[in-house]
Amino acid sequence: MTDIIEKNQNILNKLVNIKSKDFNSYNKQLRLINQLINGGSEDLLVDLLIKKCAFNKELPNNLDGIIFEILRKLDNQFILNKLNSYFRDGLIELNSSLRMNYQPLQDMLMLQNFQEADKLSQLYLCKLADLSNSSERNWLYFTDIFALPSEDLSTIDMLWRLYSHGKFGFSVQRKIWLSNEYNWEIFWHKIHWKDSGVSRRYPDDFIWSINAPEGHLPLFNQLRGVQVLSALFNHPVWDEV
Repeated sequence: MTDIIEKNQNILNKLVNIKSKDFNSYNKQLRLINQLINGGSEDLLVDLLIKKCAFNKELPNNLDGIIFEILRKLDNQFILNKLNSYFRDGLIELNSSLRMNYQPLQDMLMLQNFQEADKLSQLYLCKLADLSNSSERNWLYFTDIFALPSEDLSTIDMLWRLYSHGKFGFSVQRKIWLSNEYNWEIFWHKIHWKDSGVSRRYPDDFIWSINAPEGHLPLFNQLRGVQVLSALFNHPVWDEV
């Protein structure tokens, strides 16, 4: 029994020490998580989340989101009850400088309902830019971007990253843009907002699942040129993360 406990603890240590860099890292994480679950050690994974996110109040990372997603899909009522007692509403404490309620967005992302989450994200951004009372438009100009509070923008981005295995989010898109030396045409094709030079049409041409390419979501004024997205990628919030 002691050998089994020690073995599973070693698997857990390997798991938390893998850096989430690419698809190979993700596959290694999945293999180790499944080893623990198949070995009947789901409780180690739950306790890892509780200690880190509930007791130590650390920000969850991509691995925590993957573990949370897998555990919630298990047919194990004890595990589900334990998760619900600490994380009934999700893993993230939803900070907002304007007291915005982001729970509906967290709910949609936990369900991987990415299309509805995309609509909600656009709605939140318009509210943050104080456009909620405007009947003329439901999109942002580049001049609206720097009015967006950093705390709220960070919360929205973190929600997208956490519940997409680190594939989606504004910061993910920004990283791709920077890595291609600000070349918009390369960027559009990398995140599959264009195909062979032709812009995809909303909503049917976009991929609303976890199988979408990295950076594919959320959609952010993708048909309105580069000024708005450029302003977003240059927002001060990214200097803080």
